[in-house]
Amino acid sequence: MDARMMDAMAGEMMSMTEMPAVDAALMQACMDACAACEQACTVCSMQMMDCAPSCMNCADMCNTMMRAMLRMPGMTPASMMAMLDACIAMCQTCMDMCMMHADDSAVCAMCAEACRACMDACMAVKDAMMAAA
Repeated sequence: MDARMMDAMAGEMMSMTEMPAVDAALMQACMDACAACEQACTVCSMQMMDCAPSCMNCADMCNTMMRAMLRMPGMTPASMMAMLDACIAMCQTCMDMCMMHADDSAVCAMCAEACRACMDACMAVKDAMMAAA
């Protein structure tokens, strides 16, 4: 995302009195991690292993999380926290499933790594929101 978009997004967040201000770069890092996880999960689901359903669900959740972060107006702190929790939980499930195949599948290992990065990025946003509240 270019600097103008990040500035606009930061301005939107600052104007929302009910939503705690969170650093735009932190939000961008989370959106990037969600996008990377969505892609990794989509690729992993195509292997048709028993982790495929979790991967498809995780890809959908990451896409939804990313899109919700782009539409901050209309979000409340409670709804954003619930979304972050759901994304973390779905990434955890997918990561656990893919870790069962990680020794035999480089794709599953990559997917599990992307899930871990997404969970960490979502947790960082959640922590920042709680600190700013």
